[in-house]
Amino acid sequence: MGALGVSRPDHPAELFVAGIGAWLPAAVPVEDVIRQGICDEQTVRRSEMLGVTVDGTDEVPAEMAVRAARAALAQAGHGGHEIAVVLHAYLFDQGNDLWSPAGYVQRRTLGGQCPAIGIQQVSNGGMAALDVARAYLRAWPQARAALVTTADRFCLPGFDRWHSDPGTVYADGGTALVLSKVDGFARLLALELVSGPELEGMHRAGPALGVGQRVLDRPVSLGAHKRAFVEQVGNGAAMEHIVSGQRAAMDAALAASGTKLSEIDWFVLPHFGVRRLQSNYLRHLEVAVERTNWEFSRTVGHLGAGDQIASLAHLLRSGALRPGQRCMLMAVGAGFTWSCGVLEVTRTPYW
Repeated sequence: MGALGVSRPDHPAELFVAGIGAWLPAAVPVEDVIRQGICDEQTVRRSEMLGVTVDGTDEVPAEMAVRAARAALAQAGHGGHEIAVVLHAYLFDQGNDLWSPAGYVQRRTLGGQCPAIGIQQVSNGGMAALDVARAYLRAWPQARAALVTTADRFCLPGFDRWHSDPGTVYADGGTALVLSKVDGFARLLALELVSGPELEGMHRAGPALGVGQRVLDRPVSLGAHKRAFVEQVGNGAAMEHIVSGQRAAMDAALAASGTKLSEIDWFVLPHFGVRRLQSNYLRHLEVAVERTNWEFSRTVGHLGAGDQIASLAHLLRSGALRPGQRCMLMAVGAGFTWSCGVLEVTRTPYW
C-alpha cells in the first residue's frame, strides 16, 4: 500500500531519471540586496542566504522551463514522439490569464499531441508532477517517457520575494526532468505523497477551520495568514502536524524502497532559510547540513515547485552525488502535502 492507502503493483516496472536540467538567471548577492534597500540587513543575515536568482526579463516564466527542458531532453535521448505526457508545475503567476503554460512548454520543445497538463501543488508541485508522470508511465504499456517541468518568477507588485513569506527567500528559475521506462542514470526507487488538509487554512484568509475569504491585496502576505492560523490553532499543534506529515511520507518512501535512513547519502530539501530548514527538517532527521543541498540552495533561493530538480541537477553535475549512492528528495506544499522520493544513481550522467 502507498502512503495514501492506494494499492500499487507488487512488481512495478522500473523507472529512471534519463535527463535533468535547470535554467537559473544570475543571482543577486545579498550585499547588493542590502545596499539597494530591497531588504533590511537583519532579515537578510537571519536567513543566511548568500544570493537569490532574479529574472529581469519580460518573458513568460515558462520560457525558463523551456530552456531547462531542451537540455533535459537532449540528455535523455528520447524523441518527442516518445514523450507520453508533459507536466508543468508552478506556484505563482505565469504571465497571462486564461492560458496554458504547459501547452507553451510542449509547443516550444516537443510539439505533438500528447497531453500537456498544469500542476498547481504550490511548493510541492515538482514532486507531485513527478508522481503523476510515474502514474502515466505505469498505466500505459506503450508509454516510454514523460517530461516534467517547473518555472516561476516572483516579483512585485504581486509578490515580494524577501517579505511575502518570512523565513523563505523566493527565487526565479526553470527546471526539467525526463522520467523514462527505458533507461537512465538513476533509478526512482520510491515516491510517496501524503496530504494534511487540516493545515489548509495556514495559507489563506478567514477562520483557520472555517470558510475561506477572497483576498485581492498585493503583494501576497503569507506571513499574516500564518500568524492568524497559529493564533487559532496553536503553534505546537501546527508543528506537530507538519513534522508528522513529512515523517509519514519519509517512512513510506523508505519502506517502499527497502532503504534505511542511515543508507541515504544525500538529502535534497526545500530551499528554505536556515531557521526554517532546521525546524522543519534537520532537527527531526538528525542530519548534518553538510549532507544536504544547503550550500547550493543558499545561493539560489526557493524556486517554488523546482527546488528538488534544481538541487538534484547540481549535485549530479558537481560530482557530489555519485554512482552507487542514494538520494532522498523531500518537499512540502501548502494545502498541505508532503512528498518524499528515493533515487539510486547507477552511472555518471552524460552532460
